[in-house]
Amino acid sequence: MYRLRMAIPVQRTFDDLGTPLHEVRFCVLDLETTGGSPADCEITEVGAVKYVGGELVGTFDTLVNPGAPIPPTITILTGITQAMVIDAPRIEEVLPSLLEFIGTAVIVGHNVRFDMSFLNAAAERLGYGRLPNPTSDTLGLARRLIRQETRGLNLQALAAHFRSPVTPNHRALADARATAHVFWGLLERAGTIGVTDLDELLRLPTARGAPHYSKIELTDRLPRKPGVYLFRDRHGNVIYVGKAKNLRTRVRSYFYGDHRRSVEQMMRDLADIENRVCSTELEAEVTEIRLIHHHIPRYNRRSRPPKSPQFVKLTAERFPRLSVVRTLRDDGCLYLGPFRSRRVANAVVAAIWDAIPIRRCMTKGGKRSPACSFAQLGVALCPCDGSVTEPEYQAVVARLRRGVEQQPAELLEPLVTRLREYARTARFEEAADLRDRHRALSQALEHRRNWGVLRQAGLLWAEDHNGDSALVEYGRLVAAWTNDEPAPLSTTAATTASPFLVPESVAASEEAGLVWRWLNRPGVRIIESTNPIATSRHPVPALTSLAG
Repeated sequence: MYRLRMAIPVQRTFDDLGTPLHEVRFCVLDLETTGGSPADCEITEVGAVKYVGGELVGTFDTLVNPGAPIPPTITILTGITQAMVIDAPRIEEVLPSLLEFIGTAVIVGHNVRFDMSFLNAAAERLGYGRLPNPTSDTLGLARRLIRQETRGLNLQALAAHFRSPVTPNHRALADARATAHVFWGLLERAGTIGVTDLDELLRLPTARGAPHYSKIELTDRLPRKPGVYLFRDRHGNVIYVGKAKNLRTRVRSYFYGDHRRSVEQMMRDLADIENRVCSTELEAEVTEIRLIHHHIPRYNRRSRPPKSPQFVKLTAERFPRLSVVRTLRDDGCLYLGPFRSRRVANAVVAAIWDAIPIRRCMTKGGKRSPACSFAQLGVALCPCDGSVTEPEYQAVVARLRRGVEQQPAELLEPLVTRLREYARTARFEEAADLRDRHRALSQALEHRRNWGVLRQAGLLWAEDHNGDSALVEYGRLVAAWTNDEPAPLSTTAATTASPFLVPESVAASEEAGLVWRWLNRPGVRIIESTNPIATSRHPVPALTSLAG
């Protein structure tokens, strides 16, 4: 009898949730300098104003002694003379107070990269390191939002366009206040196209020129929750499936100037967006795999299911051999897989051939038949000429079964020994090929073992340190919930135990892999299971250094 206890509600947080703009601290900053490059020029004045919810909460204003002459052209432009800064503090004295004033606020400026280049240069020189604060540029926002409405995009033109009560005059505090007024006007415009959160604001300038940006309105109702999104074309066909920790943020990112050819074509075909909210990240990953294998979307090229899975089978002949097959049968034979491609399956076969002298030829053979080329070369124990007895050959088969089912080192250690020899003799191309075969075989053995543990466990309930819970039945996720959601009071069997020691499909294999990876994360604990959970005491050895 399987029982579930009720979970205790706790508050959950997501690092990538968008912060509403009315909650964001903004620090509007402007610097005056002795020139255009932080490599050989210095700061002469700092002006900054800080806002929360549109309300002014602080002002910072000071001249700075650059420690060098101010060029006449700069004095003409800004009105700052050498006499004005002679008694002013140096940047070493100003910077600590300025950094404290800025805090964790988003830094706003007009052509903010210029101001940040000087600020970061000073901070790095004095040992503070580069400022980690996100930045928002009124110049970039203006290009995206009002390029066609004003003749110029300099601060003076924008301040006039938005009727700023402060006229910019190349003095730091006045320019910062004018920039702030321009910024509020641009935020109002951004709100009309659905930009209401910080992450959307920071990405908005990069959307300039995106040909399908007008379709961003399809994302207006997407929640800021983990889940899966489906893109559909005008015929209703699913053309892409993806997962996200934050559905709204992830989907809107496609509209911010991703110039990959496949993405541009996908956005051209996009007509509707569907979403499915998931309780946990694991549920989203599993749901994505299931939907991809169900719909086979044309733009999910890397994760699309193969036309048919491939398996490596030890045949049931008198002298068994390895064969790559497409069908998994309940015939008592030894199988490895499934594999996405025949190429990977062949690599696994080649790795086993490298490890043990299993039969490679397909001839029936006999006492009068000549030995095959593999037997003549001594790389395989083939019964072609009748010189190999069944007991001799069954010892090789037993070694193979033992390597797959109990002690993987019997199959992998011979490959490592050969790899070391290739490395010692500088046969690097052969070593690379053998390394790839080793990786294919070790992964196949690992996946087979993991599937076996999940299959034998039956129904199990696990929980991570965040309170995310999962109910897994024979390697398949049947329920997921969080501590702030009601746990299911009971469950009925959704699946039955597979008769096979390997997954029947690539989809089942990939889902079991996701479940296994989650179960092995730090902080995940198994609360209860219907059957004991046991792993082999002989782990699959990893390929590490070949030194020695």
